[in-house]
Amino acid sequence: MSYYGNALNDFEAVNQHNETFTSDDMDGKVWLANLIFTECVTVCPPMTQNMTELTQELAEEHLEDVGIISFSVDPDTDTPEVLSEYMSWYNPADNIEWQLVTGYEFEYLRDYALNNFKSIVKLPQDGSNQVLHGTAIYLIDETGTLIKDYIGVDAGDNTFETEEIVKDVKTMTSNLD
Repeated sequence: MSYYGNALNDFEAVNQHNETFTSDDMDGKVWLANLIFTECVTVCPPMTQNMTELTQELAEEHLEDVGIISFSVDPDTDTPEVLSEYMSWYNPADNIEWQLVTGYEFEYLRDYALNNFKSIVKLPQDGSNQVLHGTAIYLIDETGTLIKDYIGVDAGDNTFETEEIVKDVKTMTSNLD
């Protein structure tokens, strides 16, 4: 069963500035969502760099009604302070809102990712701190409806499609007033 067209469930979290951020705060904007964690040594750094470059491209297009939300899959480690430090390693465009959220239980996020994005999130295996999670980027419209997903990180023949994402966001934001 397709999950495109499904409205995201409500959520409440805390962002990298230690401020409450909820699904209601997403109303009226187009959003790109993904799953990350700060101690990731594989896909998260290149995925976050891809998102950083995407913010720069979106800013160059003078798009305003767009934001990025990254859900931490390791909320016990990823405190607001840790998320803020993590973002300091990157250089996103200043005028594109980027929320890194935490402040929930792992089980909550695991179920949220499965129910909303049809993405698996699994605790690390014994002796590891690496959470298993999906790498897609999800396009969400201004009403909180999941529209599409994209490859979040280059792998094999699959590549991160910045131009396609920017084009889709541009089309969706042009309908907002």
